[in-house]
Amino acid sequence: MTTAGVTSCVVTGGARGIGRGIAELMVARGHRVVVSDIDGAAAIETADLIGAAAGVLHDVRDPEGHHAVAALAGEHGVLTAWFNNAGVGDDGTLASLTDDQVRRLVEVNLLGTMWGTRAALDAFGPRGGDVVNIASLAGLGPVPGYSVYAATKAGVVSLSASVNAEAPRGVRVHALCPDGADTEMLAAQDPTGIGSQLVYSGGPILSVSEVASAAVSLVGSRRVVRAVPTWRGGVVRGSALAPGVMQHAAGLFAAQGRRAMKRR
Repeated sequence: MTTAGVTSCVVTGGARGIGRGIAELMVARGHRVVVSDIDGAAAIETADLIGAAAGVLHDVRDPEGHHAVAALAGEHGVLTAWFNNAGVGDDGTLASLTDDQVRRLVEVNLLGTMWGTRAALDAFGPRGGDVVNIASLAGLGPVPGYSVYAATKAGVVSLSASVNAEAPRGVRVHALCPDGADTEMLAAQDPTGIGSQLVYSGGPILSVSEVASAAVSLVGSRRVVRAVPTWRGGVVRGSALAPGVMQHAAGLFAAQGRRAMKRR
């Protein structure tokens, strides 16, 4: 198979949810997509179903695994886009999470994004490319009940902005910060926890297709950080300027979220 003029991309955590949505859109754009996932069988099945180039077992906590995935993508075309989508969403206060949960959140969400971004930068050719990191609105301000998760996503936002500023010409790094999306990760969270209740207080839960479309729209753009929806991003950023106000308002927002959850 010749790869002359063919472009490839990588989507981590691409077997389901937002990652699968991104992979489908990139296939439709004509890219040879490598779907990677901690569930290797699901990655292969998804790749077959959506017409991707390959599906592969990939634990994003392993730095070398990212380079192996990049090499695989290079076999199918010139790597021009990399989506660091894999993530975990253990909800709970810092005091309530186990040591293993804290470590997993940091290693998957933050370190995994670092390793993936570095592998992409190493693998991009002279034409450059785009790294799109899936962060969260929780990374833009204080979110009680999501303290560790929010810290990892704030790190992803900071990483994206910093690496974008230091990257060579032709390379763009973006952070997408969506509100809560209708995924298995959100469904698995504790509905009685304040974190989940705050997510539901912000209006309709985003669909997978909305988040995936927003992620793909960043490819080729100069926008570094994008919140979805935009207005919600402004609210969360505002709360970061007055965290004391957020502490007092959290109960009101949580009550609103509980009412919204009952209506679903």
